[in-house]
Amino acid sequence: MFAWTRNLLLDGDLAAAEPKKLRYRLLHVAARITRTARRTSLAIAANRPWTDALTSAFSRLAALPQPTG
Repeated sequence: MFAWTRNLLLDGDLAAAEPKKLRYRLLHVAARITRTARRTSLAIAANRPWTDALTSAFSRLAALPQPTG
């Protein structure tokens, strides 16, 4: 899973990082799942060290075309 994720979604030093480093940095960003008005969203803490990398990865993921077939 991490091999294609790194190539498609990450850049800089995280694109070449080992899976252990990715898990530590990206999965340790403080976030909260909120549900309001029938919408689910992820509120990511803005003052954490790797928040920018995680939010840009989510933006790139959302920009990928939907699979057909």
